[in-house]
Amino acid sequence: MRTIMLMGLGALALAGCNEDKIETGAPVAGGAKAVAMLKTAAGVDVGRATATEVAGGLRFTIDAKAMPAGTHGAHVHMVGRCDGPGFESAGGHWNPTSMKHGSMNPQGPHEGDLPNLIIDSGGRGTIGATIPNATMAGLMDADGAAMVVHAQADDLMTDPSGNSGARIACGVFQPS
Repeated sequence: MRTIMLMGLGALALAGCNEDKIETGAPVAGGAKAVAMLKTAAGVDVGRATATEVAGGLRFTIDAKAMPAGTHGAHVHMVGRCDGPGFESAGGHWNPTSMKHGSMNPQGPHEGDLPNLIIDSGGRGTIGATIPNATMAGLMDADGAAMVVHAQADDLMTDPSGNSGARIACGVFQPS
């Protein structure tokens, strides 16, 4: 079972999903932090993602702005590169445990699978999820990691990316 902590509108993403348990993920004193500034392919600033060490794992948060309204897949990708226009340089989802995609997939999820990011009519949205047993060392390996936001909702089960469509925003995690 995977433990996920939700904040804000992201709580709607897992409604009806009893595979996940909500938790708070208490920060670790002196815990490491990494930040990714999210940008579109045109270089427009659309928010930031943060990875923070917490008791038992890593907490990922996204604070988005100026994004298209609707539901968007949000994933940690395994390469710390965000070359436009399609951000394919970020590689696939962070998946050190070799699982299938999605919290609703019996063979999943990837470590980098986060709840959907719901953007309101003003272009803003926030989510947070704690990934148990994930480590900053694993995230910030030799080729780094990136946060990617997709054009469509993640169906939380279809491998490899939940049918979440094009990559519309990307940011490379940097130690903070």
